[in-house]
Amino acid sequence: MDATLENTLKEGMLRRQINALIVAHLRGENLNQAAAIVASATMTSLTTEVSPNRLLELVSKGLVAERDEGLKGLSSTSFLNVTGGLPSMPNMVNAIDFSAMQDVKGSSKNFPKHESRHVSEHKNIARCARFSPDGQFVATGSSDYSIKLLEVSKIKQMMVSEAREGPIRPVIRTFYDHAEPINDLDFHPQGTILVSGAKDNTIKFFDFSKTVARKAFRVIQDTHNVRSVSFHPSGEFLLAGTDHHLPHLYDVNTFQCYLSSNVQDLNMISPINQVRYSISGSLYVTASKDGSVLLWDGVTAQCIRKIVGAHGLTETTCASFTKDQRFVLSCGKDSTIKLWEVGTGRLVNQYLGAVHTQLRCQAVFNETEEFVLSIDEPNNEVVIWDALTAEKVARWHSNHVGVPRWLVHSPTEPAFITCGTDRSVRYWKEVL
Repeated sequence: MDATLENTLKEGMLRRQINALIVAHLRGENLNQAAAIVASATMTSLTTEVSPNRLLELVSKGLVAERDEGLKGLSSTSFLNVTGGLPSMPNMVNAIDFSAMQDVKGSSKNFPKHESRHVSEHKNIARCARFSPDGQFVATGSSDYSIKLLEVSKIKQMMVSEAREGPIRPVIRTFYDHAEPINDLDFHPQGTILVSGAKDNTIKFFDFSKTVARKAFRVIQDTHNVRSVSFHPSGEFLLAGTDHHLPHLYDVNTFQCYLSSNVQDLNMISPINQVRYSISGSLYVTASKDGSVLLWDGVTAQCIRKIVGAHGLTETTCASFTKDQRFVLSCGKDSTIKLWEVGTGRLVNQYLGAVHTQLRCQAVFNETEEFVLSIDEPNNEVVIWDALTAEKVARWHSNHVGVPRWLVHSPTEPAFITCGTDRSVRYWKEVL
């Protein structure tokens, strides 16, 4: 075969593969109209069997390869370079298809037994916690205005009996730079930067690679109480939920703040309890005090779906995406936890049987998304449901004196953190 013809055929095959990847990606993002347009323009089948996550996987690998091969000598002139951050996509994993649920009652899985250990304590209420994306660190924020950073490997050493000959201190940093209680925390996706949002209307950036640093090296002065923060997966933008009714989107290099332009259509007046990006950054979700859940386009900052009364007339306290970005898990002060389909706004599942009416209760998936965890306030218990069947599979006393205010699960392993009104932080891990 002629070499030119062979190259042409190879290029054509490559283009068809790229088109199939794009169509599958758009469908996976619930952008069905865009997928249909691309499929029609490129004569690509809409029913391609390509995984919707495959394009993100290839882009992620390509960015890593490009960084390793050609970007080793970059100077640290921008904020992103200081944090070690080059835009890259998170690793994609197989996700549970909640839309395929049939009659699955009676097929619930057993949640493994866990043990817990007191690992840290604040001087006042421990209000929030967050794991780093790689699961190696966890940070906690308190009403005493402090932030503690713990190293997970040292926590594990504490919990091994053979390692108890000498004191092991998992807290490796303590930051004091806020003037009011801490509401939320997040880690930069690639670098050693921890960001906090607090009642003093500020967002502060801490570099925990520096052992002597106790103060923030950068500060965003917002106009409202900052209730929640979430980094875009690229690390280039930071989302803030505040007492203002619109999410505040900040460029982390310039600190310029962007607001949605379609606010007139939303009739929004309620503060935002939580903001969270999807794993690719193409979407973000807000949980509002008026009980609604709103879905936003991560590129245009336009609200694309408003689920009014998601939790009746009570507050929606948290909301987050599944790993495949097709569903959102929300929790409210109506004592319900709900799973919503992103593409339609349809209620897919409810997790009932735990009472939470007073605090900013969190509902989270475990690292495999096979289970949902939350808190029962009157009984001071951690409650676990099978994510598919919605059946309760475990109830454990929290081991806190008083109800935990926050629960967060590790993104990488069977372990989670609870922290509460007794000022303590407890680490839970699977018993092998």
